[in-house]
This record gives sequence, structure tokens and C-alpha cells, in this order.
Amino acid sequence: MAIQRSILRKAALVFGLLGITAASMFPVDSQALPLFARQTGQNCVACHAGGQFPELTPYGRSFKMTGYTIGDRVSVPLSVMGLATYTKVRDTSKSDNPAGDFSKNGTALASGGSLFLGGKITNNIGAFVQWTYDNFATGADGSYVGHASMDNVDIRYADRFVDANRDLIIGVSLNNNPSISDPWNTAAAWMQYVPVPSPTSSQFIDGAAPYPGFGSGGNLAGVSLYMYLNKLVYAELGTYQTGNGIFSPMSAGMANVDRTKLQGVNNPYWRLALTHEWGAHNIMVGTSGMVAHLYDDNTNTSDPNSVHRILNTGLDAQYQYILDPHTVTAQVAYMRQRTNYSANTVAANVGAGSPSGFFAADGSTLLADPNDSDTTNTFRGKLTYVYQAKYGGSLAYFNLTGTTNTALQTSGYDATSTIVVDPAVSRVNANLSGNPATRGLTYEAFWMPVQYARVGVQYTAYSKFNGATDNYDGLGRNASDNNSLFFYVWGAY
Repeated sequence: MAIQRSILRKAALVFGLLGITAASMFPVDSQALPLFARQTGQNCVACHAGGQFPELTPYGRSFKMTGYTIGDRVSVPLSVMGLATYTKVRDTSKSDNPAGDFSKNGTALASGGSLFLGGKITNNIGAFVQWTYDNFATGADGSYVGHASMDNVDIRYADRFVDANRDLIIGVSLNNNPSISDPWNTAAAWMQYVPVPSPTSSQFIDGAAPYPGFGSGGNLAGVSLYMYLNKLVYAELGTYQTGNGIFSPMSAGMANVDRTKLQGVNNPYWRLALTHEWGAHNIMVGTSGMVAHLYDDNTNTSDPNSVHRILNTGLDAQYQYILDPHTVTAQVAYMRQRTNYSANTVAANVGAGSPSGFFAADGSTLLADPNDSDTTNTFRGKLTYVYQAKYGGSLAYFNLTGTTNTALQTSGYDATSTIVVDPAVSRVNANLSGNPATRGLTYEAFWMPVQYARVGVQYTAYSKFNGATDNYDGLGRNASDNNSLFFYVWGAY
């Protein structure tokens, strides 16, 4: 109880100070609007469901699909976003290095922020460009250093054709993240919404838990064509390549070793959705997918035998009810990912047994060779309610399952039948089973005192982690030990 009271006192202090700051930074005056609101002249709830950014309403999706061009071009097309956080992991005792495994645990942080540039450029061209500063990026020596880099980029040309028989939007998007162009928040790039702080204490909060996503990652360079017909059918088709050469701004600020390297330009992405609106209701059901060819080594793209292939196929659906003072959103998303490892990786693993040299429980035999391919299945479901565009809450469920692979085992038996952990991996993240299964729930409550700020609290509870409910590392750490409390103050101007 003493620990709980201490946490609450710290949280109250943090949010008292940040609440005062937020109130002074985000006045309700109609002139103090974020970039797109200033351009359209609309209140935030016109584009964002219940005012909760970044989730879009039908009007917000139309604004995005028409290339961010609705309204009048603003003289200073800039906005800023900031995030302050506090994280507390349930149990930090079952760790060989608590200071490293749970850095900044129980500490109020100014986590970072973003600068946004965009909006209407011409009647048919618009943009959304996000440059993000991480206050806790890790330097070469392992210490925290401030670092900024390109985040999301979506530059569009779009046009709309309306007559008695049709309502057709067509467009082309130049972007750096598969599905960042998607107008629904069940898309892989958008379902995770509150930014995740970098310190390791935040590694188990909801934003860091499993989400459906594309194995290609982001900071790429892609072009996609899309169309939306009669508010019924949405279709998009594109392809991606490495963000280098003339496309290097798509990954600006990232070191070469951190950039995803794709083979060629034949890395297709697709999206198809059916939608319907009636009264205060709207619904969407859709599918998406991508094939990506990634090099094993980001610094060496000369060997064609070092390319592995990732196939993603997903299903998603969203329902919204928006009628003041109530907003209800229900979302589900599923992604299947199959990874076929490169010829070099497969050849290196033949006869090698476990990469860490682990044995069977009796210490007599090496574990089997790693798999030539793996499959994972990720499911997310979320229900959100907002009242008067001020008070809200959500309940989210996540479930990751996948094939068992000795390559995933970072904890196991040595030749003396003693459990050991791979020195390159923290015990807190160790995996004894070789299976990635992770499951849990996130409870959230939030308050929006003004249009452009949100104060929230999340509690993420794990019932499974790294393939097990109990003793997932072989040394006594349980999934529930990773349960995490997360406070945040998130604002934009």
C-alpha cells in the first residue's frame, strides 16, 4: 500500500504541473487551432472521433483522401506535438540489471515531441510530414542523447469527381510507411496511437505490446495509387523501396545501419475496403497485405542470397457511432506474417542446433535446428467510448501467436542441465519456450480538458509473455510481472 500511495502522490504531482502547463499552452480560443483545423476552420471533433486524435471521422477521412486540401492554405503550415509520461512496471525484482531493464521506472519524463509540416499546397496537392525528437534515444555508449529523425511522410495529389451518378476520389501518395496513407485507424500504421517513450521501463506498456503490422517496417519510400468510389469501395495499390538516393529524405536522421534495406522496387502493398454510412453510424470491413524482400544485413546489400521474404496478409473492421454527446468506436484487426529466411541464414543454421547452444532439459542433446520459415498471427480488438468530447475510456485486447523456433530461445539449459540466459539478451526479455505467444488486456481512461490536449492513464495486464504464463525465462519471471501502469499528457498546437 505504501508503494501504491507513493505512486499516486508522484502521479498527482506530475499531472498537476503538466495540467497547469497544458491549460496555458492550449487555450480554447478559436485562433489556437492545430494546423489542419486552422486550414479548414473546423473544430477538432469534425475530423477526430470524439476529439481523440488521431482517430478520424468520415469528414476527417474525406479530408485525408482529398489530399489534405479542403479549406484555405495557411500562412504558417506548422504544428507541434509534445508528450510527457510516467511508467511503473509491476515487478522489477526478477532482473539481473534492474537499472538497465527498467530505466526511468517511476520517473516523470518529458519524452519528446514532433514538428508537423503540411496541409494544402495547391487545390490538388497537400502533405502530412512529421519530424520527431526523441529525448531518450540511446547513444553509442548506451547513454541517453536527444535525437531527431523523420517519422511519417505522406505527400499527395488528389482529385474528386462528383455528379448525379458517382462520387469518385482518386489520388496518388508518396509516403514512407506502408498504410500511413490509409484513412482508417485499424490500419497497421495507425492503430497504435499514443507515442511510446524510449526508456526500457516503457517496454511493456500498451504501445509496445503486439500490434498488427508489416514486417517491412517504416522509413521506406513508396508510391501508391488509390480510389474511393461512392463512399462504398476503397482500393489502394503501391510498391516500396529503400529510402535512399533521391528518396533519402524519407529516412532523414537515421543512421545507415538503422535503415531498412529492401531488395529492388518489387515490394508491393495493397488495400481493399468496403464502407457504409447511415445516420450517425459508419462501418468498414477490409483487407490489406504486403510482400517485402529484406536484406539480412542493413550494411551489405550486395549478396542476393542474404534476402529474406516477408508476406503479410490482414483483415480489419471498424464501427463508429458519432452523435453528440456520445462517440463509440469498435475496432478489430488481424495480421498473419510468414517469414521465409534467406538462403544464407538457412545454410548457416543446418546442423547448428539452437543458435545459443542450448540443450534438452537433461543436458544430453542439442536442441533442433532453427526453422527455415516462421509464421505469426496478431489480433487486436478495441472498444472506445467518449462523452462530450472530453471524457473517455477504452478496453483493448491483444493476442500474438506463432510457430515455435529454437532461434527464438534466448534462455535454456547448458550441458550441466542448468538454466542460463544468452549474455546478449536481458533476462527480462528471455524466452525459454522458443515461442512468441503474448496476450493481454489494456484498460484506459482519458480526459481532454481542451481540444488539443489529452491526459490519460493505461494499465496493461499480461496473461502470457514469450510463450508462457509463468516462468517464461526459466528463472522465475512471470508474464504478470510485466504489467505496467502508464500515465501520459499528450498535446498538439
